Amino acid sequence: MAISRAQLLKELLPGLNALFGLEYARYGEEHKEIYETETSERSFEEETKLSGFSAAPVKNEGQAIAYDNAQEAWTARYNHETIALGFSLTEEAIEDNLYDSLSARYTKGLARAMSYTKQVKAAAVLNNGFSAAYTGGDGVALFSTAHPLINGGTNSNRPSTAADLNETSLENAVIQIAAWTDERGLLIAAKPKKLIVPPSLQFVATRLLETSLRVGTTDNDINALKNNGSIPEGYTQNHFLTDTNGWYLTTDVPNGMKHFVRTPLSNSMDGDFDTGNVRYKSRERYSFGWSDPLGMYASPGSS
Repeated sequence: MAISRAQLLKELLPGLNALFGLEYARYGEEHKEIYETETSERSFEEETKLSGFSAAPVKNEGQAIAYDNAQEAWTARYNHETIALGFSLTEEAIEDNLYDSLSARYTKGLARAMSYTKQVKAAAVLNNGFSAAYTGGDGVALFSTAHPLINGGTNSNRPSTAADLNETSLENAVIQIAAWTDERGLLIAAKPKKLIVPPSLQFVATRLLETSLRVGTTDNDINALKNNGSIPEGYTQNHFLTDTNGWYLTTDVPNGMKHFVRTPLSNSMDGDFDTGNVRYKSRERYSFGWSDPLGMYASPGSS
């Protein structure tokens, strides 16, 4: 339905001092702190994990060399979604000099709505990351204690018992990440990079990562997390996380969290011959997801 003069009566009256409600500041592109962005030229993208080889055995004198088989482990699929929103102004509203002021204001409103939607969809991958209803290529949730491996073992990228963000839980996460293996059980030397927290945990994260001495003790011990550079990129807030107790660590494992851009954000307008209305549209197409779940570690918090 087009926006008509009946919906814009105040804008037609003299003496109006201000229009407000569309000029709020908005949070930035917080998804860039989590995802690696790539372009796509297809309707969907797939990425396949390979198993590699097991550790080399000892070859005894006179015996034949051992041979191993490489194989595919599993495939992650990204299905792009089209996000679009628009509005229309009636011919009469345009005639009554509302075109210039309203088109400028409402196109800003479109930009804000499109940006907000992208951040919600990006954060939804983490918000749903503990749910068995949202599985990845290996058949389990993004954050699981049992990511299956070709050799029959498992990797865990969450604590076995959900833990709130504190010194102990963060140190345990660093230790657990260091113990990750590839599909054949070989250590992969993974390390954490950045802590992602909701606004409710920003002060906890600051105390854990930016103080020189241990937090919450009377001892004169150093802050080992800071001294060792365990979380080298510090922390950042994501305002679209829904769990106020959940916390997340990005890691240096490649091909983890992915954002594919099929069609960048574009804006267009046209006129309708029959009605004289002018229509505005914003559109983009993208997908968020993960290939290797070891690209992140997380805990939903204990409460």
